[in-house]
Amino acid sequence: MRKLLLLFLFFTLTLVSCAQNKASDKHFFTRPYLQIGKAPSPTSLQLLWHTTDADAEWRVEYRPDSTTAWLSSPPPTHRRITVSGIRKHRVYHAALTGLIPGTLFNYRVLKAGNVVFSATGHAPKTTDQPYRFVAFADIGAETGDQKRLAYQAYQANPDLVVVPGDIVYDYGLAWEYRTKFWPIYNADKANSNGAPLMRSVPMVAAPGNHDTEVRNLDEKPDALAYYYYWNQPLNGPVGQEGGPLVPPLIATKRNRAAFTEAAGNNYPRMTNYSFDYGNAHWTIIDSNPYVNFTDSTLLNWVKKDLAAAQGATWRFVMYHHPSFSSSRTHFEQQQMRLLCPLLEAGKVDVVFNGHVHNYQRTAPLRFVPNPQGVQLIASMGNRTYRGRAVNGRWTLDKAFDGKTNTTPNGIVYVITGAGGQILYDQDQTNEPGSYQEFTTRFIANVHSLTVADVAGNTLKVKQLTSDGKEIDSFTITK
Repeated sequence: MRKLLLLFLFFTLTLVSCAQNKASDKHFFTRPYLQIGKAPSPTSLQLLWHTTDADAEWRVEYRPDSTTAWLSSPPPTHRRITVSGIRKHRVYHAALTGLIPGTLFNYRVLKAGNVVFSATGHAPKTTDQPYRFVAFADIGAETGDQKRLAYQAYQANPDLVVVPGDIVYDYGLAWEYRTKFWPIYNADKANSNGAPLMRSVPMVAAPGNHDTEVRNLDEKPDALAYYYYWNQPLNGPVGQEGGPLVPPLIATKRNRAAFTEAAGNNYPRMTNYSFDYGNAHWTIIDSNPYVNFTDSTLLNWVKKDLAAAQGATWRFVMYHHPSFSSSRTHFEQQQMRLLCPLLEAGKVDVVFNGHVHNYQRTAPLRFVPNPQGVQLIASMGNRTYRGRAVNGRWTLDKAFDGKTNTTPNGIVYVITGAGGQILYDQDQTNEPGSYQEFTTRFIANVHSLTVADVAGNTLKVKQLTSDGKEIDSFTITK
């Protein structure tokens, strides 16, 4: 009898929750999702949601664990999105504090005193707690493989999701988020069409070329939506528009004002930042070609950021354009090799990249750039530059195999760019003669994502396809 009663209660609560979330269609432009916030902490997260541009009484309540009474977050704040090209709406932010690290918590969103959404979230981990993260890049293309990978990411039960750029295609527009991102990563159901991933765990992103390269707001007023919808640290270098880190905007007075209101203080700083999660330090860098990678402001920030993180067990770096790739596509875009000496001095363990739509892993390596500088690679007619070749000398740790020898001498570079967009250079998968010397694994004929488990001094990484098949794995120990 007791079992029947428990089953009845379970199904009743499930139906109520589903009804609330289904009813939320009329309440939300985008349903609530979790973010690490401006000042990440093991005891806090930020909750964001989007609504139509209308006043309403919103409140958030949460329970840090099943034995705690419901707590109320401080009154939510919001920014208005009034740019042309998409319906006017608001992005609300509410702080969830006092969470118990590493535990599940319940939260609910109330409108006019009525619960209109509820979900369960994962509180962040502390330095002594193991955690799992998922990484994939080049994702928001509205393809079947993108959707299936979202489901695989959800099935992996991560504590954190990281995206090394190209969040939505093709121009980083607000309406592209509406159609190619939120319905897939914040879906109501977990299946081959997507999953309720972002309402459960925070997702962190680095800017890719499809996210922040479009600067003409008169042609595409809802571009640069990266600055609207993410709540991430603003502790990176301060770049001035038109300077070495931030290209100028082209915008009428009206379009610039609408963008400024929508982006708030995220623009232009939220392209380089860092944060701690568990026993790892993450450094996020804008790798787009508009950045001057010899600028002292950026280089000094990277140097100081990594130096301040030497107490962390693990140091991960994430940026979009890979330093080391064997793909024929984008081979000439090597500008991030200029930062290798800084990353090595900062004792970085693994670098995660995208941009090239396949999976690649290097041997642990060290690289010394040629002091003569970069070589510009021009397009036909020498009208534009396709990339910057950075020649130099690399030293490879061929003894490391990630199985029996798990202590690398150098940085492992992982390209996890097969996250949903059309694959690059599939024919090279079976052409090892086309690989550069530093390449250990090259798989371009299937979409995939990275699943990493961090436990103390051990990092275990595996690469899974959209149907859950393991195609690579390696372990690093300290």
